[in-house]
Amino acid sequence: MERFFDRIGMLGLSMMGVGVVATRFVFVVDGGERVVIFNKFKGLGEKVYGEGMHFKIPILMEPRSFEVRSRPRLISSTTGTKDMQMVDLTLRILFRPMEARIPEILNNIGPDYDDKVLPSIGNEVLKSIVA
Repeated sequence: MERFFDRIGMLGLSMMGVGVVATRFVFVVDGGERVVIFNKFKGLGEKVYGEGMHFKIPILMEPRSFEVRSRPRLISSTTGTKDMQMVDLTLRILFRPMEARIPEILNNIGPDYDDKVLPSIGNEVLKSIVA
């Protein structure tokens, strides 16, 4: 009987070891996210992975996660009107990236694209509407 429990213990340990090694070969993409694979030899890949479980090579490939849900952003601006009065405005923008353009956004702008692009566009739109 003792041999039986020893074998079950060894089987459990070996299955746990295989599971730990196998989890290095997969990555999971959650809902509302997309992933682009960064290959250490080729660079950022063009394929955008959707929700689910996907395979990767552990040392060679690194998944880069990107949120594609609609998110709000507030942009405040002080603008002058036609009769030269100053107006304080706050613009609320709902934005999300185009999924097909995620590799291009990561290559050219970076993962914090909303901090770089939205304030300038928001101020420009606010000033053009008020003026």
